[in-house]
Amino acid sequence: MPKMLAEFLEYLETKECNHPHDVHLPCIKIVVVINCPYCQGMPIKFGKTGTRQRYRCIACKRVFMNTYINKACCASINNHIVNFLKEGCGIRSIARLLSISINTVISRIKSIANSVIRPIIANGRIYEMDELRTYIKNKDNDCWVIYALDKQTGQVVDMKVGKRNKMNLKRITDTLLLAKCNQVYTDGLTIYKHLLPYAIHKVRRYGTNRIERKNLSLRTHLKRLNRKTICYSKSATMLEACLKIYFWLPGQPM
Repeated sequence: MPKMLAEFLEYLETKECNHPHDVHLPCIKIVVVINCPYCQGMPIKFGKTGTRQRYRCIACKRVFMNTYINKACCASINNHIVNFLKEGCGIRSIARLLSISINTVISRIKSIANSVIRPIIANGRIYEMDELRTYIKNKDNDCWVIYALDKQTGQVVDMKVGKRNKMNLKRITDTLLLAKCNQVYTDGLTIYKHLLPYAIHKVRRYGTNRIERKNLSLRTHLKRLNRKTICYSKSATMLEACLKIYFWLPGQPM
């Protein structure tokens, strides 16, 4: 296209045009290539919705359109939800920013969380374990986010939402023991002495610095965990879904 335009301009400079009809414009055919927004495959036409053309991908068999009236149908809407969720926006804030319904945001967060794959835990590493306090529905209903992370990489390896009791703590400690951990740093909670062997259990000053800093990041980045705010979790399922996205799903391109 630029080469043809340059040749045409050069033609105009060299030719003496006494009349507008002396100039013959070249016919340029513009071809728009459409790729599948889900897998970047080659689509084919697949009927119409009103006057708007529908397409079907040959590879993944998904149907899509170039433009949508309902913004929730856009392929990039899930990426926007993930990014806004991890940057401190609440459910209603995301709905306002994307011009979609609150129920759509909630259902999409749950479906995205169900597709998140937990990371593979490496053997023979050093871990930190801690609990973060929050509440469900009202402040009398305490709920704890119990999780462990790799001391070297900072990757969260396992997580549990619920009461701070022996059963929920044991689920995380069992995961670390199966990974043949070298050391586990915790706070001074007494129950850890009964769940972790004395040889690998460490309670030291500054031993849980990294996970305590992670707690601060959680309070900052997740609106439902902020202090002195009207935002809170109404269900443990939704809290766990948001934590899965925050811990194990990287930021998505907008």
